[in-house]
Amino acid sequence: MNALYKAFVISILSSAMSLTSMSGAAAQDTTTISLNEISVLASRVPIVWHKQARMVSSLNAAAIGNSPSQSINDLLKYSASIDVRQRGPIGAQTDVGIRGGNSEQAAILLNGINISDPQTAHNSFDLPFIVLQVDGIDILEGPSGKITGSSSLLGAVNVRTRISDVNRLLVNAETGSYGYLSVGAKYDFAGFRKTPGSNSFKNSLSASYTRSDGYSRSREGHLNSDYKALKAFYEGEFRDDDVQVNWYAGVSNKDWGSNRFYAAAYDEQFEHTFKSFTAVKAHNVKGRITISPSLYWNHTNDRFELFRDNPEAYPFNYHKTNVYGANLNNYFKWVGGTTAFGGEIRNEDLVSGNLGEPLDKPKHIRGTDRNYEFGLNRTNTSFFLEHNVITERFTVSAALLAIKNSWAEMDMKVYPSADLSLALLKRGDNRLRLFASYNSSLRMPSVTELYYSVGGHKADKHLKPEEVKALEGGLRFSSATVTASASVFRNRMTNLIDWIRSTEDGEEAIWKSVNFGKIKSTGILLQTSWTPQFHSRVFNLKRVNLAYSYIDQKTRETSGIQSMYTLEYLRHKFVASADVDIVPDLTLSLFYRFQDRVGTFTSTSGEVKGYKPYGIVDARLAYRWKDYTFYVEGNNLTDITYFDHGAIPQPGFWFMAGVKFSL
Repeated sequence: MNALYKAFVISILSSAMSLTSMSGAAAQDTTTISLNEISVLASRVPIVWHKQARMVSSLNAAAIGNSPSQSINDLLKYSASIDVRQRGPIGAQTDVGIRGGNSEQAAILLNGINISDPQTAHNSFDLPFIVLQVDGIDILEGPSGKITGSSSLLGAVNVRTRISDVNRLLVNAETGSYGYLSVGAKYDFAGFRKTPGSNSFKNSLSASYTRSDGYSRSREGHLNSDYKALKAFYEGEFRDDDVQVNWYAGVSNKDWGSNRFYAAAYDEQFEHTFKSFTAVKAHNVKGRITISPSLYWNHTNDRFELFRDNPEAYPFNYHKTNVYGANLNNYFKWVGGTTAFGGEIRNEDLVSGNLGEPLDKPKHIRGTDRNYEFGLNRTNTSFFLEHNVITERFTVSAALLAIKNSWAEMDMKVYPSADLSLALLKRGDNRLRLFASYNSSLRMPSVTELYYSVGGHKADKHLKPEEVKALEGGLRFSSATVTASASVFRNRMTNLIDWIRSTEDGEEAIWKSVNFGKIKSTGILLQTSWTPQFHSRVFNLKRVNLAYSYIDQKTRETSGIQSMYTLEYLRHKFVASADVDIVPDLTLSLFYRFQDRVGTFTSTSGEVKGYKPYGIVDARLAYRWKDYTFYVEGNNLTDITYFDHGAIPQPGFWFMAGVKFSL
């Protein structure tokens, strides 16, 4: 299989390079686009940020560096449109939803390559790299089927990495409350160039170790929210006058106490995951036709222990997942605009001790005396066609996505979309644009939703795919000092998948996976950022961000029904942040977020309770001296008790101190 995979990679890239050279030779002109100015998440073709017709927000490297965050998950808390439902801190396990949706309905991308987990979205953010590796995060709000295929219903998160143009070593070390310790390093080797812009060969390697004793104990007095993780990530890039090729390889090895993560009655749960990610992609640098092939392989091993270190009390659950994908994205410019076309084949293969259909031939579970006796293999095939007309005054985009999945003999279905952006004002640096869109998409059920029928759960293997039709409109303003946007969206979702149970059946009620009928969701998003132009030596205000989101969902009568996801969403979320230079080189960053969640959960005593609104204050104080940055951070400064998911209390005040330096 390894030899076949390698041969396939080489053949695809060789073909792409050949086609690239041909198209480049035929072209009389070249197109140069700055990656800092374009969006590749909202469309199949690069579009300058101020001309795009979709809501795409972004966190750049500077914003990431100033935030009091220990993981990618923590960074997303400060986005108003994202619901970060944390079970364990510092990246132990986090569910990320967009616009009222649950974590299964958001696609996760790494440099544009889909790394979503088909077993369960609980594991999708087991990312194989550290914050040092991240150059930016893009958030596409709303259906993104034409970009991600069948993995997204209500949005996507794309994490971008980058290799420095100079040779350098970055080191980060920090420690803090609850036995927290993290050490990471990243080395960029930019290679050698004869002249600027000539052939380049760059490499980057990062690694980290993170651990914590945890902040809570079980009824027996054992630490049950401890955490340990090892991560490593390699990225390479080759570029000449005709082609650019990028390749990636990463691993993540994690152990954590999953205190009450999946059932309030069990506080000695434990989980181990090993994930690896490999991918290669290429595109031609110049020419009228841009051809962009990519290949990827995502691998996951998951072991869940209902009773930690005690398989005699309840057998451990083992799962192994392999996802193979090939994607081809092409676009060309002509007198009528820019047309993109292509497709993707994605095969998802899972073997398990308890999920899926019985295997004809069981497979041995390494390190045990047991076998994988169940499994599921399905292939998703998608094709897209998109056309864009882009001028200084307006952007018009229309697309068709055709999808067929081998699971349940699904017929091919077509999902249309259309986007419009119109300039209302352009005077100097001041720009005001109107945008509107219609998008439709689907999501295939996860393997857990189809087959998890243990521990008080009963799954339905005949679940239908979720579908959505969404309308959105709004205004976007930008100037030299202020950016602002206001948008309104309306989602009509059918066959939504959820786990529900009857509250009338008491503590013994069974959770069942169901298609939860039709839900209509309406929401607004307001956000602004201000960068003052005046400067002072003391208390120099550098940046202020404000954002607010509101969502209201209408569904059928749900009295007597408790929901895990569909009936639990953030109705209100407000976030605010500011960066202040107290004196030169000493920066204070303040963050506040308020959340009000709809829904109920069952407490450890069996009582059904509603979620209470809460506000969290975080802060980071950093001092820069030469190539060193010394900092202290505080999360939850007011030490409040709050719940993101079920009966799992989140940590109170958490203090950290660290240093980051480059050589």
